[in-house]
Amino acid sequence: MKKKVIVVMPAYNAAETIEKTYRDIPRGSVDDIILVDDNSTDDTVRISESLGIHTIVHKENRGYGSNQKTCYAEAMKRGADFVIMIHPDYQYDSRLVPYIIGFLEQGICDIVLGSRIRTRNETIKCGMPLYKYIFNRILTITENMVLGQNVSDFHTGYRAYTREVLETIPFMQNSDNFVFDTEVLVQSVYFGFRIGCVPVPVRYFSEASSIDFKNSLVYGIKTLGALLKYVNQKAGIKRYPLFDKAENE
Repeated sequence: MKKKVIVVMPAYNAAETIEKTYRDIPRGSVDDIILVDDNSTDDTVRISESLGIHTIVHKENRGYGSNQKTCYAEAMKRGADFVIMIHPDYQYDSRLVPYIIGFLEQGICDIVLGSRIRTRNETIKCGMPLYKYIFNRILTITENMVLGQNVSDFHTGYRAYTREVLETIPFMQNSDNFVFDTEVLVQSVYFGFRIGCVPVPVRYFSEASSIDFKNSLVYGIKTLGALLKYVNQKAGIKRYPLFDKAENE
């Protein structure tokens, strides 16, 4: 029986890029597309609906993590076996969807991350700010050491999950902001899921979403906080709702 693949797009002011992102997804590679709009002030919703995308609108801006919570809950409600998140800002290459999903379909990985870090030169040439590259390398090395992984880019926004992952990790307990992504991976390691990476070209330009230097610092501190919770939980020092197995419906 064919597995159902659903793309989710957490969106905020993506009117200028959503159509290009959508049209790059290979036809026939996905069964459904869901866009969750986080109270945009532009034409994101109108354009999404005109493309025939199943569109959900938050009446107020809830944050990037909260947006993803709605994305994944809706995808599971609509029967997804595999869920792939693509930012509708045209930063990541949507053409790779069938290749990324292939690793899940073949049972090789439970989670696949689109890695922006193949070589330093390539990453910088693609436009990643130097400070962001340095932060990424420091945090990713630290996360690999603490979590016992060999992931090349812990902080990519291009991710695919099996249904089992999203049913097991209590993502509704996670932050409503950017550290949500880190918490998902920390939870996934805790529950023993297999994480893999594939190289993905990225584009950095003014319309592509990105957090600034100040928010990057805050994000980094919160990432270290998530790792500390993992260590405390594993050592039995303290328990956190972040690691309580739960079914998300």
